[in-house]
Amino acid sequence: MRYAFAKRVHHLQSSAVRDLLKITDKGGVISFAGGLPDDDLFPVEAVEKAFSKTFRSGNKAFQYGVTEGFAPLRDVLVDRMTQKGIPAKTDDVMLTTGSQQAIDLFARVMFNPGDIILTENPTYLAAVQVFQSYEVKIIPVETDEHGMVPEDLDYKIKKHMPKCVYVVPTFSNPAGKVWSLDRRLHLLEATKKKKVIIFEDDPYGDIKFNEEETYIPIAALDDGEHVLYTSTFSKTVVPALRTGWIKGPHQIIRMMAQAKQAADLHSNSLSHHALYHLCCDFDLDEHIQNLRSAYHKRMRIMQYLLDQAQLPGLSYIEPKGGMFFWVRLPEVIDSTRILAEAVEKGAAYVPGAPFYVTDPKYNTIRLNFTHSTPDKLEKGMRILVDVFKNAIKYEEQRV
Repeated sequence: MRYAFAKRVHHLQSSAVRDLLKITDKGGVISFAGGLPDDDLFPVEAVEKAFSKTFRSGNKAFQYGVTEGFAPLRDVLVDRMTQKGIPAKTDDVMLTTGSQQAIDLFARVMFNPGDIILTENPTYLAAVQVFQSYEVKIIPVETDEHGMVPEDLDYKIKKHMPKCVYVVPTFSNPAGKVWSLDRRLHLLEATKKKKVIIFEDDPYGDIKFNEEETYIPIAALDDGEHVLYTSTFSKTVVPALRTGWIKGPHQIIRMMAQAKQAADLHSNSLSHHALYHLCCDFDLDEHIQNLRSAYHKRMRIMQYLLDQAQLPGLSYIEPKGGMFFWVRLPEVIDSTRILAEAVEKGAAYVPGAPFYVTDPKYNTIRLNFTHSTPDKLEKGMRILVDVFKNAIKYEEQRV
């Protein structure tokens, strides 16, 4: 039967990362593809205790809840954001089904077809999927290792009059870069002048490798009227709880709450109650510190193996935190074309091209270093390096 889908489904695109995970989940492949934390570092005992306490606390946690989410957990998040300098009130915070839902609800209430949003290039693939599904026109801004280039940002704000600028300024996905303070301040100043909203996506901000460095969220530089800030427990506790949050101007959060009522009434209340108990009874900051230490070591191992590869033209941004290396391979390599060979030999990555809004670079890849143990990092990287070297030889022979 031929089904009469809505026209908007033509703007839906499958995620290159999700599609790749279906292949690597079959086993036998060392995957650097997904943005996955390490299963072995999950605080399983603490989560179990938190749910046990939830079950012993009466039946309220099993009942329908308010759309914005369990208020005591939102209070905890207000405290944690305040420690980062982000001004927040409980009423201006909403719990979501992962931070991905926060992006979707924001787009749902803010954008009409044809509205314009500015992004980095490359940028977070799933955010681009969301914006495209609402028929938004996405305009990339020129970026370097410090963030959006001010001259190009100013030019594109003036030319396109966007409704929003979407950024991942701290350990960005996919590029792993950190915006400088000057670039953060410039973005805030430039958007305030034109009354443009900033959507700051910060899933990785807690996973920093240098304790002495401070990366101030853009939301901490704002007065609370121009920046929406979203983050998640997926990278620091466990992804399966599917709990993220968004903080922003009250009028926008209220409208997003109405949209959420139409989507799912509210997110998983059991998870909210359990996370509240976990935050109260478990030293989450110490756990995060342990994650930082473990992931930093793995990043160094992958960096060493990249350096040892000695591929001509290979370059990367050294991550100061987060989960990813963004690697430029020699120009002759098409990372999309040789992915099947890499998977067949037992290792996987994400080709870089899908992360670009325009002008994709086919010699780029994203590598995740947090999910693999040191021995798998070494084994998988040696497979990939061999695949890359074979690709170079093949192209040389063609010439």
